[in-house]
Amino acid sequence: MSVNRANSICIHHLLNFRDSHVSITIPQENNGFRINQTILTDLVTKKDVQTLQALGGVDGVAYRLETNLDGGINGSAEDITRRQAAFGSNTYGKKQPVKSFSYFVEKAFKDHTIMILLGCAALSLGISIKDQGGAFKECWYTGGSISLAVLVLVAFSAIGNCWQDRQLDKLFRVSNNIQIDVIRGGQRQQISIFDVVVGDIVYLKMGDKVPADGLFLDGHSLKVDKSSMAEDRNHNEVNLRQNPFLVSSAKVINGFARMLITCVGTNTAYGQMTNLISSHKKEKTPLQKRVRKLVRSIRKDTDLVNVVLVVVSYFTSNTGDKDEIKEFYGSKTIANDPLNAIKGIAAGAAIIISIASLESLLIGVKLTLTYAMKRMMEDKLVVRKPSACETMCSITTICTNKTGTLTLNQMKVKNFWLGQKPLDEVVACSSSSISPHVVDLILQGVALNTMEGACKGSSRLMGFEFFGSLTEKALLSWAALELKMDMRKLKQNYSILLVETFNSHKKRSGVLIKDKDDNTDALHVHWKGATEMILAMCSSYYDASGNTKDLNGEERMKFEQIIDEMAANGLRCIAFAHKRVSLEEGEDLREKRKLEEENLTLLGLAVIEDPCRSEVKEAMENCRCAGMKIKMITGDNVSTARAIAIKCGILRSGDEDKEGVVVEGEVFRNYTLKERMEKVDNISVLARSSPLDRLLLVQCLKLKGQVVAVSSKNDSLVLKEAHVGFSLGIQGTEVSKESSDIIILDDNFATIAMALKWGRCVYRNIQKFIQFQLTITVAFLVINLFAIVSTGAIPLTGPQICWVNLIIGVLGALALATEHPTSELMEKPFVGPMERLITNIMWRNLLAQALYQIGALLMLQCRGESIFGVTEAIDNILIFNTFVLCQVFNVFNARKLEKKNVFKDVYKNWKFLGIVGIMILLQVVMVEFLRQFANTGRLNREEFGPTEKLNWVNWGTCVAIAAVSWPVSTIVKCIPVPQLR
Repeated sequence: MSVNRANSICIHHLLNFRDSHVSITIPQENNGFRINQTILTDLVTKKDVQTLQALGGVDGVAYRLETNLDGGINGSAEDITRRQAAFGSNTYGKKQPVKSFSYFVEKAFKDHTIMILLGCAALSLGISIKDQGGAFKECWYTGGSISLAVLVLVAFSAIGNCWQDRQLDKLFRVSNNIQIDVIRGGQRQQISIFDVVVGDIVYLKMGDKVPADGLFLDGHSLKVDKSSMAEDRNHNEVNLRQNPFLVSSAKVINGFARMLITCVGTNTAYGQMTNLISSHKKEKTPLQKRVRKLVRSIRKDTDLVNVVLVVVSYFTSNTGDKDEIKEFYGSKTIANDPLNAIKGIAAGAAIIISIASLESLLIGVKLTLTYAMKRMMEDKLVVRKPSACETMCSITTICTNKTGTLTLNQMKVKNFWLGQKPLDEVVACSSSSISPHVVDLILQGVALNTMEGACKGSSRLMGFEFFGSLTEKALLSWAALELKMDMRKLKQNYSILLVETFNSHKKRSGVLIKDKDDNTDALHVHWKGATEMILAMCSSYYDASGNTKDLNGEERMKFEQIIDEMAANGLRCIAFAHKRVSLEEGEDLREKRKLEEENLTLLGLAVIEDPCRSEVKEAMENCRCAGMKIKMITGDNVSTARAIAIKCGILRSGDEDKEGVVVEGEVFRNYTLKERMEKVDNISVLARSSPLDRLLLVQCLKLKGQVVAVSSKNDSLVLKEAHVGFSLGIQGTEVSKESSDIIILDDNFATIAMALKWGRCVYRNIQKFIQFQLTITVAFLVINLFAIVSTGAIPLTGPQICWVNLIIGVLGALALATEHPTSELMEKPFVGPMERLITNIMWRNLLAQALYQIGALLMLQCRGESIFGVTEAIDNILIFNTFVLCQVFNVFNARKLEKKNVFKDVYKNWKFLGIVGIMILLQVVMVEFLRQFANTGRLNREEFGPTEKLNWVNWGTCVAIAAVSWPVSTIVKCIPVPQLR
């Protein structure tokens, strides 16, 4: 440890740990703190208990970090800045440098297609220079046009990749911006994980991730999973005496606690590990891989076309110049003739490679995915894994949780049953007629049998702002308002000795407490949780007068009837129970770390209401129309689950009484595998289900060939098992968010339905663009083959093909990517995972359009001059202009793959219309102002004078020919085709 001697003092603590001694050096000044980063880092990474004790324990470390154990750090801007300067900020790993645009340009140049084009350009340019005697100004056009094609392709690829990289990085930062609870300046507040500083006091609960390295302050039953840091799969218990060390990225699997942050960012063990690995990887999605495979297949066909080009153009009887004089006569052929032939081959091959490289198709897929993910953010959907956008179009079954997703997540205690009567009937909403002893026990059960973090905060309601789960907040608010609960007094008067925290397996929580003012040896055990669980643990109950009555068979049945009646109305009941134990019994319980579970006395039943969302029923119906099955998985009992399922539309009239439609988790778990496989399709509601039950359900559905989506707030294993996992942004745990594919920011099922609609929209938009792109590719290749065989010339030049690629690669992709999800998408069946990307319907559409364009352009190529009475120069520009305008009109045809009305709702998509308008405007500029450059390679500059331009009749002719593609699209869609899957 190197410390500046002038600014430090040496403190020796001689501690007798079996003859061991500890010597530590504490810096006297470290931005004002009396401890340095090296000591803090070693404390946790080395689990150095001796040094911790030498510093005075956790209290001593907090003192040196200027942290108040009750109120936290000061929290002012100056204080935060000073702490970050001394100990760093909470950013993990080496900051990944933002990839510059030049990086993507360099990457694009490494593509083999680009290399071939560059070779053709260099060859053509070199031969042209030799042919012109070094007059570069006169001979750069052919090679320059090929180079321009290269630059356009490279630019498209670099722009698309760069934009996608930026968007994915932005989404990655959003999905990793975890909100955590801290206390600063005596006020509890939520901050970003990136804003945590050394000295902060952080609240942890089950499902959280530890935000940085630190020390355990206080809490109960805290267990963490450190498997993300090491191969340690054990659940480590953290406590103040034996193991007070908490490491960053560990997952809290049980209990709750407060921790003192000692290391952040790269100074944590996790931060040091992330220095060695990349923070995240960008992998190609399955659909991108399928499209890339398609492109490779088309490129092979392009190579074949190039071979045909060479053979037909120069080794048949058609290989002659414009005066029909053959180019090769054996020994009579001069050296420049074969060189010019090679230049022609290079130019023709480069043009075909340029149009058929389909780089714009790959870019279009990227643009569609990236644009969709950005727009989904506006619909409260954060996509963590881009592949989920594609998988959503194949979803056949949705397994959704209930609380917050189907309901409003606005919990309120509607009533409290004391004995067998509701509280409002007994005392008319006043506690004065109830036994004070019973009221005290109820307040103990509500206030103390809860997570510590749920009761800290600023003075808003009876002295506290409540934190924690919505169920606990509803109970605490009710007790504060109706029973005049004084949280501060209860916290001060009772000591919590043992806690059993709530989890989805036990469905209950308990606490062992002692009254500090009670001189007797009496301790109190309190339980709360699922009514059937708590009721089974009770042998008696309190009435309003404080009398204890036996809970015999008849009385137990009455309580069960009350619970069933509440559940039938969609209300949830939480039972409270109590037992008084002696000090000796309490010590025995603490030693066993298990609370008393027998012969308890029932205190009462809290009835909680959480209304269903009004929009859920319509969303359910839309999903059903799309061929999806919906299953509700919940921890509520059968009666409550059935009632909610009916209200939400999961169960239709008459379904609720069918056998096997509503099943308890334990029953499903006890089925054999064969029985589960037989019954799983009929299950609509899985009630009282544990995470294991939900996992078994998803696994069975997958074995049946279903594509499953799951929404959950804390089932990380289930989210990972599903094809698409939806975590909840409001009530979901950080562990579940990390395990999910998509985060639902508003926890609403209607948003899940919107996500599924987006999945179908993305897939359909990509299919539209593929049809659009392949139409042009097929038309161009066939036109050129016919043209070469008949005339020996390629009708479109290099710059013109570059221009077409510009429209295809950027504007065409963007125009079709802006198509929003429509209700029509949910009226169609799901897309099978193995369904062909190019369907028969797409082949019908693209072949019809390609054949029309081939016929129209060949007519212009062969008879254009005579039919329209124009010069060769005007005819050439007519061919180019018509070809481009055909693609502009075909963008509209691609909007609807099956519908005849391609203009439906087009006025609602102003972005689409705006992009089409830009395409037309740029084409006018190209033809009217850049015509000489556009005709490079087909006519000499002197043959295309400045007066040769299109008039209004010529423009009308081009538009008329292109517009015929609309009726062609309408007619061809009347032809039925088999829809093979």
